Formats: sequence, C-alpha cells, structure tokens
Amino acid sequence: MLEAAFWDGVEQFNHRQFYECHDTLEAIWMEAMEPDRTFYQGVLQIAVALYHLSNGNGRGATMLLGEGLRRLGRYTPDYGGVDVEQLVHQSAAILEDLQQRGPEQAAELWRSLSTSLDCEAPCLPTIYPVR
Repeated sequence: MLEAAFWDGVEQFNHRQFYECHDTLEAIWMEAMEPDRTFYQGVLQIAVALYHLSNGNGRGATMLLGEGLRRLGRYTPDYGGVDVEQLVHQSAAILEDLQQRGPEQAAELWRSLSTSLDCEAPCLPTIYPVR
C-alpha cells in the first residue's frame, strides 16, 4: 500500500507542479522501504526531469528521465494502483524527442509539450490509476 502522501504528489505531478511534487515525494522516499522506495524514487526522478526541462536544462532532464525510466521499468505494467506502463511510455517518448533534438533544444521541447493537446505526439506525462 502506497503512502497517502504519494497521492498528494500525484495530484501535484498531474497539475504540473513538479517542484512541489519533488518535495512531497522526497519526504516519503527517504523513509520508505523496498520495493516502494525505488518506485517513489523513479517517479520523483521523472518529476525532477520535467522540472529541469521546464527551465531549459536539457542535460539534467535527459539524465533524470533515463534514471527514472530505469527504476520504473521493473514496476510495469502497474504498481500500487498506478498505471506505470503509461507513465513510462509517455516519459520515454519525451526522452527520445529530447535526445533527437539535443539538450540545447529543451526550452523549445518544453513549449511544444506544455501546449500540445495531441498525445499521439509526445505530451507531458500524467500519472493514471490502474483501470
């Protein structure tokens, strides 16, 4: 059973409050035991990557997206009521796009992600409950 505070972090993540999500998840990650600990860390790293991307830090975003995806990979397709597969899919699409554009294009990628209504193209990830 995931911490109740995790769901507060999910709400922050889904409202694009990535820095606040980082603070919320870091507090529970530091106290968590495995296997929840690594799961929290993976989601936390995706949130921080998106925060970096929003600030034009392509290198930081690339590194943390990769780390977060690596950690979350073992939790697919779902974990603790979270559709991890969807989060991984959406985050991997951003990482691929960022790698193709290059880290210096992070601000441009952020603008396209934050205004896109078409999630066939890469869009900002959303954490969904398992259906």
